[in-house]
Amino acid sequence: MLAGFDIVIVVLAVVVLLVLFAGIKTVPQGFNFTVERFGRYTRTLSPGLNLIVPFVDRVGAKMNMMEQVLDVPTQEIITRDNAIVAVDGVAFYQVLNAPQAAYQVAGLQNAILNLTMTNIRTVMGSMDLDELLSNRDTINERLLRVVDEAAHPWGIKVTRVEIKDINPPANLVDSMARQMMAERDKRAQILTAEGLKQSQILEAEGRREAAFRDAEARERAAEAEARATQVVSEAISKGDLQALNYFVAQKYTEALAKIGSATNSKVVLMPMEASALIGTLGGIGEITKEVFGIGGSSAGARQSGARPPVVRSTDS
Repeated sequence: MLAGFDIVIVVLAVVVLLVLFAGIKTVPQGFNFTVERFGRYTRTLSPGLNLIVPFVDRVGAKMNMMEQVLDVPTQEIITRDNAIVAVDGVAFYQVLNAPQAAYQVAGLQNAILNLTMTNIRTVMGSMDLDELLSNRDTINERLLRVVDEAAHPWGIKVTRVEIKDINPPANLVDSMARQMMAERDKRAQILTAEGLKQSQILEAEGRREAAFRDAEARERAAEAEARATQVVSEAISKGDLQALNYFVAQKYTEALAKIGSATNSKVVLMPMEASALIGTLGGIGEITKEVFGIGGSSAGARQSGARPPVVRSTDS
């Protein structure tokens, strides 16, 4: 049996072991522990092996120093133009000061959640629906700035606030779809009208240019005709009748060429004076051959199936 002294030794050893275990604290990586002495904060334990005064100091709050994510539940927002939308989001935060996060606010995550939800309603409620749907980056930036500033006294750094979904009511979505289709139809009609306008303008400019060129061509032809008449008149005034004969023969030749260009057979009745005039003109035989297809041209006329016109002179 153990003596009394031996019992005391065993009890003392057990007490020492208990004191050692009570005074040794191991803090895992990514956490900070606060130390309280008689209920008052004294210091912060960093990751690793730490010693505290047994039965006097105790571990108060175990704070997670890693970045954490907080899911923001869906809530209804009334926009500035009285549209009701359902919005949810997510917030990322990190504890930078363990004592402040432990003792400056009760229920840290609940406080951050309510702070984020309140500011979502404030920021998004001050915007129109169209602005709300098209400026999500601006909304996230404003929310981050406001929430981070409000959470700063708690030793918290809000790193990101993101809006995940913005869901308008079904009837509002249908109205927006109809509005979009109407806007696109309007753009299409405007583009069609612009194209028609440009086409009409180009067509009018083309007609104006063609009319201008036709007028210019007629003017040039009239000038040439007037010049030819003037030359013939000057020749006649000088007593040269060959110029007059050439001028008349040219006109008759042009008329006969138009008559002879038709494919059907025809009989051409001409006055005696005209046929006599044609017969007496110098060199008119060659022109007549060319007009009526005599010689080389007659073979082509026979091949094409057209017969040369028959010229008969009549006594006027």
